[in-house]
Amino acid sequence: MRSTTAMRPSKARDALIFCLGVVLIGVLIQTAGALKDNTLVFPGVDVILRAFVRLLGQGHTWRRIGVTMGHVLLALGVSTVLGIGLGVLMGLSRFIRRLLQPLMSFLRALPMVMLVFIIMVLMDYHLVPVVASVLILVPMIAEAACEGCLRIDRELIDVYRMNSGFSLTVLWQVQLPLMAGYLRQAYVNAVGMAVKLAVSTEYMVQTKNSLGRAVTDSIYFSAYEDVYAYALIMILLVLVLSELPLALLRRMKK
Repeated sequence: MRSTTAMRPSKARDALIFCLGVVLIGVLIQTAGALKDNTLVFPGVDVILRAFVRLLGQGHTWRRIGVTMGHVLLALGVSTVLGIGLGVLMGLSRFIRRLLQPLMSFLRALPMVMLVFIIMVLMDYHLVPVVASVLILVPMIAEAACEGCLRIDRELIDVYRMNSGFSLTVLWQVQLPLMAGYLRQAYVNAVGMAVKLAVSTEYMVQTKNSLGRAVTDSIYFSAYEDVYAYALIMILLVLVLSELPLALLRRMKK
């Protein structure tokens, strides 16, 4: 009872702090508009909220969200599988860790514009948002998985190896649960990054019926209130994709 009662004020306080953070964003936009004396580029918060409600009531907005969500989910799925697989191999083998370190550093340091340009030359445009996102996310997830693997108690793993040897069962039932903290944080970071990468690449390659293309059209027609409204939609996508799976996992554990 005490723990449940203590959790309620904590959740309420977190929700209040989050709302204050949203208010802070509005204050910053209003302040920027006042300093620049440009209400076109920095419209009022009330104008942005009206645009937000208007866009959510339009069918083509949801089609755009669906296209971008498809890119994000596919990129997250592929990068999670590849990242965890490579991270575990890097954690188990010093040779593989040293071998892949230059590649991981290269992918992290490569500018996004250059990466998108290379992929545009090699692949069809509709694949660019997914492939570019995967190449950026894999090092992030792989390094988190590698760090988690290295932090596992070696004696515990040795006991399981003596009894059954290394297998997918040991990986699934022992190693991944012990790495859960690192993987959870990597996933939360990857979700926000995936949304930004998907929308950015959609913007650069002009993917049809996507949020990136919607932002382009809004800027072209100087509808900056729509640009901020789409930014709010992206924030909601990040919150849903990052919090909903974790909430479902917590419920399943109970």
